[in-house]
Amino acid sequence: MTNEPPTPFTRRAPLQRSAFMMRLDDGMLEYFGEIVDAAVTRFGISRAEAVARVNERYGHLEISPYPDLMGHEMPEFWAYGIYFLPDEEGRQPSGDENEDIDLSAFEIRPAPPKDSAAWTLPSDD
Repeated sequence: MTNEPPTPFTRRAPLQRSAFMMRLDDGMLEYFGEIVDAAVTRFGISRAEAVARVNERYGHLEISPYPDLMGHEMPEFWAYGIYFLPDEEGRQPSGDENEDIDLSAFEIRPAPPKDSAAWTLPSDD
């Protein structure tokens, strides 16, 4: 990856609550669906993997009704957080299209193991 401008994510069919391990109201369900859609579009991962990454990172948290504090950031911000590991200084890309950052400098966060409970959608592989 380089400093190419990010691709706008494509909205897909809404995900069911059962896709996520955390309890979500309608607003947060839509918001987490947007995080998944952004990860699929920007990183070329499957929807099942994007949901598993969300579940691994946030499945143990209690998420407040919309607008939860997470809603103060764009969904792309969280998509980058589920996909990239922080650098040595703890920084991560934000997903802001105006951010001048070399994404190749960041290590990709490993996907959850295939036998993990985080995988709530059938895998495409």
